[in-house]
Amino acid sequence: MKGRNSFYIVVITVVATLGGLLFGYDTAVISGADKSIQAFLIEGLGLNSLAHGATISSALIGCIIGGSISGILASKLGRKRTLLLAALLFFVSALGSGNPEFLFFTKGEPTMGLLYMFNFYRVIGGIGVGLASAVSPMYIGEIAPADIRGRLVALNQFAIIFGMLVVYFVNWGIASGQSLEWINTIGWRRMFISEAIPAGLFGVLLFFVPETPRYLALKNQDDKALSILTKINGAEHAKLIFNDIKQSVQSHSGKLFSYGKLVIIIGILLSVFQQFVGINVALYYAPRIFESMGAAKDASLMQTVVMGLVNVVFTVVAILTVDKWGRKPLLMVGSIGMAVGMFAIGALSFMEVIGIGTLIFIIVYTASFMMSWGPICWVLISELFPNKIRGKAVAVAVAAQWAANYFISSTYPAMMEFSGGLTYSFYGLMSVLSFIFVWKLVPETKGKTLEEMEYLWKK
Repeated sequence: MKGRNSFYIVVITVVATLGGLLFGYDTAVISGADKSIQAFLIEGLGLNSLAHGATISSALIGCIIGGSISGILASKLGRKRTLLLAALLFFVSALGSGNPEFLFFTKGEPTMGLLYMFNFYRVIGGIGVGLASAVSPMYIGEIAPADIRGRLVALNQFAIIFGMLVVYFVNWGIASGQSLEWINTIGWRRMFISEAIPAGLFGVLLFFVPETPRYLALKNQDDKALSILTKINGAEHAKLIFNDIKQSVQSHSGKLFSYGKLVIIIGILLSVFQQFVGINVALYYAPRIFESMGAAKDASLMQTVVMGLVNVVFTVVAILTVDKWGRKPLLMVGSIGMAVGMFAIGALSFMEVIGIGTLIFIIVYTASFMMSWGPICWVLISELFPNKIRGKAVAVAVAAQWAANYFISSTYPAMMEFSGGLTYSFYGLMSVLSFIFVWKLVPETKGKTLEEMEYLWKK
């Protein structure tokens, strides 16, 4: 488009997506350290599988807190400064999780106090994830021109998956060729500490990007807002967008349900279904799933890397198609693929068949998720809500997402003890319900400006 500064848009987007990369890195780093944490802290203290599930999922409590307060912080501090706070939390969590004994405990001696301290640092990182998961897509959505917004917000999901893939390689590289004893005493610590590098980079680069024009307009900093819009879209187009933004900002009270309850309910259900289809079980427990199906430890970590590559490839499919095909078709196709994958894994589990078939259907399931619900849920959450309520509404949707994530992840070990087949079939059923929900309730947002979405909900 005439006057558009594509290079500037890409640079800003890439910096914002580092929040997504850290989201992925922080949530997946636990997969390589899981067994070492179990050996050192859980079995070392004689605790049960519930304590193990709670410790592995503890970052999710922070994610719920971070998601819940993201709206208040994004509205009070701004989108950019909230992301700076997230970067700081990631950095502290990385160093603390890798060395939870710091200041207070004897290194290598498992105690209940040390277990609490480890969980505390994981919760700190989780708050960072909760903030980044809400505010990175919000930031990109508010900066991006309407015709490429889907692609740019979907890049954030690519960054999440890329962060997971990077940490799978980092974990594998740290563990490769080392004894189990070394991994259980030193290796797992290095896995956590490695996150400090991207966290520091994210924090530094954020100083060089602008605040979003929609936030500046909300705060009556009109000259700054127009200046950034002009830099992104060119002078002529910037004035039109700016007038639309000012109209939407001035014409509304900004109370959460002031556009009706349906828009909030759709946001919450998008978030809940994204988790209830079971994706984070596949991500958090991937090496364990492959080991339980007969793979050796090194092989199970390698299969996790294969899954990571599949995730990246199919997220790229979503990025290339989201602004052409639209949001709804991708979500519905993804739901069908996920249902097929999970019901097949459930059936194989009932028959106690272990082998390449299981890996194939896990790949079918994750590929279907990554080309649909993974990125498109975030695209819709960044687009659905009108300007005046976006901060609050995104916070509600993201908090619901992390609460659903915590529920699914922490119940998985106990559900698997009861029945693997039923567990995977439950996720298959959720995939079917997600299809019906999108078909009946979710509006198409392709090509609409954020201000046009406002008129849709007013009707």
